Amino acid sequence: MIKNYIKAARLRTLPLSVSGIIVGAFLGNEYSNSISKSNHYISIIDTPIFWLAILTTIGFQVLSNFANDYGDGIKGVDNNRKGEKRMVSSGAITPKQMKKAMLITTLVTLILALFLIYVSFSKDNFLYSVIFFGLGIASIIAAIKYTVGKSAYGYSGFGDVFVFVFFGLLSVVGTYFLYTKQIQGAIFLPAISIGLLSTAVLNLNNMRDRENDAQSGKNTLVVKIGSEKAKKYQYILIIGSLISALLYVCITYKTTFQFIFLIAYIPLIKHLHVVCVNKEPSLLDGELKKVALSTFLFAVLFGIGNVL
Repeated sequence: MIKNYIKAARLRTLPLSVSGIIVGAFLGNEYSNSISKSNHYISIIDTPIFWLAILTTIGFQVLSNFANDYGDGIKGVDNNRKGEKRMVSSGAITPKQMKKAMLITTLVTLILALFLIYVSFSKDNFLYSVIFFGLGIASIIAAIKYTVGKSAYGYSGFGDVFVFVFFGLLSVVGTYFLYTKQIQGAIFLPAISIGLLSTAVLNLNNMRDRENDAQSGKNTLVVKIGSEKAKKYQYILIIGSLISALLYVCITYKTTFQFIFLIAYIPLIKHLHVVCVNKEPSLLDGELKKVALSTFLFAVLFGIGNVL
């Protein structure tokens, strides 16, 4: 039974979900070190904020995956799904069991979020604590409402907005704020990059599932605009993320080492060629892992390049 929940958690999505945390933590921790009166440099792996933020984000992602499995399962969207089976639609996990798993995951994630808020703000910034707790609640609601309920926004083409805001803007800028207690305008540029790359993964997923989604009444953005426009949209997302990252480096330029993140775009450019010539949507499945891992690589390289 445990292995079924592990499958439902979709562990391969976790590197993508923490990419924004990595970027925000690198940049936020670097800023904190630069204004600290101490001569001792603190790396992000030595900060409890980093690990609590990672665990909290993983909790949100697992909850989202459980909710997606549950929502699509009870609505019949996954009944004719090709490739990897979903747990609720296959009967491996009953809807009641999945709802219980969602509840447990929600409680654990909230506890982690409270620890993160306490470590970040202690008792000195009550307003910040309230705001971030509210953002945590909003993240949980958004994760569940993506596919669950009659007004699930994932069924009306708004999933892209959710991914861009929560995986990109909130993830990067929020983590940066946890370290610095302030927001600088330039931080939105790498946040946009992560948001666009994360949205590219969703768009690719929806391109692969377009026919099944259309038949099941799941009106994703790809279903609404069609395959050819979805391809052009994919180009815009990938190229837009590159431009945004380059703008940040130009604004904050210190050394050419900051451009090391460009390595992550080698597989992404190849990916765009695959998308361009693709005629069979099911063959795009392998590209999901490529784009997700490239986003994770981008986050690590971008962070390292801007702090060393």
